[in-house]
Amino acid sequence: MTDDAERTQVVTVFLRNDAAVLLLRRSDEVGSYTGQWGAVAGHAEGDPDAAAFEEIREEAGIDESAVTLVRRGDSFEVVDEDIDKRWVVHPYLFDCEVRDVTPNDETTAWTWVPPTEILRRETVPELWTSYDRVRPTPEAVATDRNHGSAALSVRALEVLRDEAALAAERGGDWDDLLAVGRDLVDARPAMTVVVTRVDRAMAAASEAATPESLEAAASEGIERALMADAEAAATAADRLPDRVATLSLSGTALAAIERAGPESVLVAESRPGREGIGTAERVAAATDADVTVTTDAAFGERAAELDIEALVVGADGVLADGRIVNKVGTRTAATVAAREGIDCLVVAASDKIQPVTGDDGAALGGDDGAGPDGDDGVDCEERDPAEVYDGEASVAVANPTFDVTPADLVDAVVTEAGALDGDEIRSVAADHARAAEWRQ
Repeated sequence: MTDDAERTQVVTVFLRNDAAVLLLRRSDEVGSYTGQWGAVAGHAEGDPDAAAFEEIREEAGIDESAVTLVRRGDSFEVVDEDIDKRWVVHPYLFDCEVRDVTPNDETTAWTWVPPTEILRRETVPELWTSYDRVRPTPEAVATDRNHGSAALSVRALEVLRDEAALAAERGGDWDDLLAVGRDLVDARPAMTVVVTRVDRAMAAASEAATPESLEAAASEGIERALMADAEAAATAADRLPDRVATLSLSGTALAAIERAGPESVLVAESRPGREGIGTAERVAAATDADVTVTTDAAFGERAAELDIEALVVGADGVLADGRIVNKVGTRTAATVAAREGIDCLVVAASDKIQPVTGDDGAALGGDDGAGPDGDDGVDCEERDPAEVYDGEASVAVANPTFDVTPADLVDAVVTEAGALDGDEIRSVAADHARAAEWRQ
């Protein structure tokens, strides 16, 4: 390889749908790596961001309106001495709403597969390195404030799956995988479904204690999670009336509303993150409903004026005694609903029921399960105080991400198994506690 070998700027773009990525097999129309598998890719002279969108359109036939950028990875250099080339690769990860692909003549075959297939196929050089720079990590799960807990639980299982597959291929250690599992449990202790789904995969793999067993358990967990969330949404949709209200951004609650197709939807904006704005936009785009978005403070008055019949919310956790941990504002909205005679429905997969010990009922979470500002061990994830007040007066600031809604304000907890009563919730909580024994 000569020092003055040509450097070519390229993008490598992974499109992700659910927990699978799109791989394309290169045809003889391309100038290099014929017959090998790669992601969407192409030259990136000038602006790599623009090139990424252009290649998505050209190589996959997918409009940019159907994709959302998740992460840009750090660029890196790939040296190919056989063809005297230096590739400067710019990796990207996009979430993609569709799986219909219309490839151009540079592709002979395409498939949606777990990204771990990259490790086991004949691919273009350093394809795993590109994915490694954009794939989910425990840190990404811990810091994500834009997605609901159901979505983040799938991301956490992807981390387990990918790390296990990498260990299986390269001789990783089981103790290292145990550490990854603990990091994921500790990442978002208030998001029960992240904890319970990681617990189930780790517990299932612990007897064999091999990377292969964990990869299989995590992959099975992903399939189960996606199915459970969809079934919970479908079950809740059958119970929704024509005039509903919601708040924040719950993928499961949103799916239920979209499936039910109500006449009118009221959405509280959910400060400080204002996730409700995105919910309102998605409901307006997906249904024929009259959509109203309002401030959290004005929610009660608007609900009365619009004759709302049901409040439907997601949950980041369901405690064994029936209380609900969800985005802050849920308790206020549920209190308003009770005052106005409006049903309060919580839609959540049963994996969102928090594990408890069998003897004293104490909550199990990341580390010791306790947070600095929570209620009975619930970590309500305090946000930056400056979002509320950044002045110089000597005042305490409370800016929680979550709050706890009493069970008597909730009319039904609707899961993939139907509406659960108190005994059924406690039974699931005990099952989840048993799955958590791997980390004791």
